[in-house]
Order: sequence, then C-alpha cells, then structure tokens
Amino acid sequence: MTKHKTLAFFIPHRGCPHQCSFCDQRTISGTVQAPTPEEVTQTCQAMLERSGSLESAEIAFFGGSFTAVEPAYQIALLEAAQPFLGEGMFSGIRISTRPDAVDSAVLERLERYHVTAVELGAQSMCDRVLYQNERGHDAQAVRQASAMLRERGFSLGLQQMVGLYGSTLQDEYDTLEQLLACQPETLRIYPTAVLEGTKLAEYYFRGGYPQLSQEEVLDYCADALCRCHHAGVRVIRLGLHDTPSLREHLLAGYFHPAYGELAESRLYLRQLKAAAADCGKPELFVETAPRTMSKVLGQHGCNRKALAEQGVSLRVRENAAVAAGTLLAGQQVYEIFRKRCIKPV
Repeated sequence: MTKHKTLAFFIPHRGCPHQCSFCDQRTISGTVQAPTPEEVTQTCQAMLERSGSLESAEIAFFGGSFTAVEPAYQIALLEAAQPFLGEGMFSGIRISTRPDAVDSAVLERLERYHVTAVELGAQSMCDRVLYQNERGHDAQAVRQASAMLRERGFSLGLQQMVGLYGSTLQDEYDTLEQLLACQPETLRIYPTAVLEGTKLAEYYFRGGYPQLSQEEVLDYCADALCRCHHAGVRVIRLGLHDTPSLREHLLAGYFHPAYGELAESRLYLRQLKAAAADCGKPELFVETAPRTMSKVLGQHGCNRKALAEQGVSLRVRENAAVAAGTLLAGQQVYEIFRKRCIKPV
C-alpha cells in the first residue's frame, strides 16, 4: 500500500443530495462543522511553517461531495488554498465527490483553481447494490465521470466500499474489475462499518446483516491489493481512519484500526504457507525486509499461530538484502504480490 500525504479538510454531508444507507460523515470524520476559508488559510500556513517543503503533499477537501456544495462555498475554500500551491509548498488540491456531481462546468471550475486530483465515491459497480444502498446513481455514472476526468487531465481516484447491504463476494470482485477498467491512478478500499443512526444499523438490528464473513472480506481485500499492484494502481487507503467518534458509534461491520496491515499480513501468510509446503519440514526459517517483521508475524502473531496449527514452527529474521514485498526461504524467493486467480469459487 502506498503512503499518501494530505492535509485533509472534511465537509460532512454538505452538498450530498442523498442519505446513503451506510453514511454518517460526521461520525466517520470526527467533524461536525464544515471548515471556513479562514480556517483553511490558518491550517495551511501552520503546516507550512511546521513542515517546510510540502511538495509531496496535497490539500484535500473530503467528505461531503465537494462539487455538489454551493459554488460560492467551493470557490471560497479553493481560493483560500491558492497561496499555498507551488514550488516548496503543496503540490496540488485533491477533492472527493459523487460520480453524478461532475459535469463540464464543474470541471472548468476545478481547473481554474488548480485542482489536480478528483476521487469519485463509486462504492460499488453493481446497480442492484447501489439501488439497495440508496446511492442515487448507477454504475454508468461512474464510468462517464471517470472518462470526463481523465480526458481533462485530472488524476483519477476511485473509492470502493466492501460488504455493503446486498453485496455478494462475486459483486465485490466484479466491482474491482470494473473500477480498474476506468483506469484510475489511485484506489481507496473501505470495508463497510455499521454506524448508529444509519439505514445499515436498522438492517443490522433486524438480523441478517452483515452478510459476508470477516474472513471473506479480509481475503478479498488481500486479493484486491494484489490485483491493484499488478494493474499499476496505487491503493492509498485500506480501511477507515480511526477516530474516537467512529469508535463511539460503531455497531458492527469490518472495521479495524490497521486494516491495511491486516490485508498485507494475509498476503505474507499465503507465501509462508507456500514456503512451508515447499520446505516440507516442521520448522520454517524465512528472512524478510527491514521493518516488515510485524506484517510477517501478523497481528498478535496470528500468522505464526496459523502455521503452528499446521504443525510448522516459524522463525523470522529481518535482512537488509531482502527486497521489500518478498520472503526468502533458503534460496527460494516468495513474492507476496504473486499473481493468483482472484475470482471466488
């Protein structure tokens, strides 16, 4: 997964024409009040003074379908960001919005104020799932908006929610392929969290939701990381940001404060099992790249325990000569992003 630096401002719900089944942006972001232009200026200035050069970072407006809010407010926020763009400062502006809130007038405005990247909340590419979760748009809207953004030279990002109401495992794999067909540069993957006060919470209390198991979703996310790696698409976030507000209102779903590491650890486990099978001995010794020990062993040593259940004792050593994303067992190199069929059985 790729580290991505942003100075993020959240605009909860403002501009959203629909209340989707899963959504409570105030809880997710921990933010209640939308930022003022003055707050944008002050925060950007403070970060610049504290950090010096920020050429690898972006100013981001997330949360409330930015291009659907009233134009005057959009412009005020974008104008506040302008003095902080350029050499030695932020590299550009990133915004998130709905696929059905993109048109020529919107794109002209974004170009005028030096927006460089646009993320679309696609969530699913299954029309049935989109309808059941009250998204208010279909998959074709995602394709059309993606094409418009790429034609105008914006960096395209897409977002997928895994485990929405009514979504099957096959729907998730199909969604991933259709999102990749839109040719994004980046992808965010959000396993669904069930929050108090949402439509999903009602489904949860009635029973029968969530429908996918924790293992199914984790395995899917590991597959998605692998698939995106080979497609050349950067996964810049896997899992929701951990906030006190999120913890307070979380009822169920697939939340973990380090979900991305869980998924990467699952990829390491697959190769550990392959190495153990090749070794054919009760003890497996592997070497891994620096600062990857925790991913190899897994959360609370879960990977070591999984091998122990198969009668294999695991020893691990970090070695600077081992390339990132690989394991070395004897003379054999095991790549954690090794291709495999990602269609469920």
